[in-house]
Amino acid sequence: MAQGAIYLLTDRPDRSAALEKLIRTIGPCEVIAAGDDHPSNVQPRAIVSDLTLSRRESVSRLRSFLHHGKATDIPVICLLRSTTDSDLRQARNLGATICFPAYTAPHLVVQALQAEMKTAEPDLCVQPVLQNVSRAKEILSGLFDGVRGGGPISLAQVDAGLDPILAAVKEGGLTRWLETVWTHDDATYQHCLLVAGVAAQFVLHLGFRTEDREHFVRAALLHDVGKAQIPLEILNKPGRLDADEMVIMRRHPVIGYDILRQSGCDAATLGAVRHHHEMLDGSGYPDGLVGSEISDTVRLLTICDIYAALTERRSYKKPMPPLDALAILSGMTGKLEMSLVQHFGNAMLDPGSQS
Repeated sequence: MAQGAIYLLTDRPDRSAALEKLIRTIGPCEVIAAGDDHPSNVQPRAIVSDLTLSRRESVSRLRSFLHHGKATDIPVICLLRSTTDSDLRQARNLGATICFPAYTAPHLVVQALQAEMKTAEPDLCVQPVLQNVSRAKEILSGLFDGVRGGGPISLAQVDAGLDPILAAVKEGGLTRWLETVWTHDDATYQHCLLVAGVAAQFVLHLGFRTEDREHFVRAALLHDVGKAQIPLEILNKPGRLDADEMVIMRRHPVIGYDILRQSGCDAATLGAVRHHHEMLDGSGYPDGLVGSEISDTVRLLTICDIYAALTERRSYKKPMPPLDALAILSGMTGKLEMSLVQHFGNAMLDPGSQS
């Protein structure tokens, strides 16, 4: 077996054929089907598991394989037939670094795999960004788990994640931050981290003072906290929501506002969380605010939120190129403040953000 091969573990070789073909475009691939013997003691470069982990034998097989191959500190991607919280937790406990639904398009799996393999290699510039993304994600995970459990929010814990985000974007560039965040599989965490990184780049470009930078990034990190109480089948649904599901989803700004108000959050952050879907022409929600009723913080955050939503990666769609996303923002005259959109475009295209 080739040194540094990517192992594809599968209990459905016929359906894994397209994935195997694409994996071979980025490196040697060894397919290990049900019943195959363990490979010789060679450190794999990465592992893709296309196993049905609801079967005890598949769990035992993956666990045994990881132990046998001493596969630590390498990318392990699991394709899951079910993506409930317990399924995701099980995959993580087995060593998964990324989890995707089993129906995810092969090219998206390989994109994530390639990014994971790249970031797994030693890099003095990448490692601090990885550490800061991991720290921010841990804070978000604790935050969302606490809200789902009905517990209070620790604002001190949230604030501990602000400096790592600002430092990572300032020192490593926005592009490096986004590429690292995109390797994380949870859609809500990914979106919050994307918005926080974009917000950090925006306020760094605008020259905000330190205290104002932190307040804005805090609002960006918390803006979707209300989604922690939205049913997962709606939150994680691939594709468009139907009308009834959209009604439920649109409750998240008010839910987040109520949760943070009870936690003693500051007024500016509360306003940003409640109103980040408001539009200047009154067409937004939940309160249908118009023009001057919408604060400067909300105007800034709404632009960051829309841009992140357009450019983020999903299992059912490719990310929109930045220039296309900026063109859409520029076309939202009357809904967004165009002077801020122009400044935002300059911030996203700033060569410093591409470090």
